[in-house]
Amino acid sequence: MSHYQHHVFFCCNRRSPDERCCAQADAEAMYLYAKDRFKALSPADKNRIRINRAGCLGRCEEGPCLVVYPEAVWYTYRTASDLDEIIDQHLSNGRLVERLQL
Repeated sequence: MSHYQHHVFFCCNRRSPDERCCAQADAEAMYLYAKDRFKALSPADKNRIRINRAGCLGRCEEGPCLVVYPEAVWYTYRTASDLDEIIDQHLSNGRLVERLQL
């Protein structure tokens, strides 16, 4: 059994300036925002969830993106409030956020 209930991988890939990538959508800052949000959760919640940076996840055209395992649920996001919704709904309460799913 895995130590964590959820692993969240943020694509932070950077491509050449003429190619679309998650880094162009400020993915690194959003990853750091999510990490800070998790630090503020209850010890029970933050010990169930692991937030990680990832290289290219292969969906840059749909990005920025993240994937939640073990469910393999893919999300896109544009704002910190989108991430809040994913954290509050999916990761804390087990409800998918359909409007942000890829």
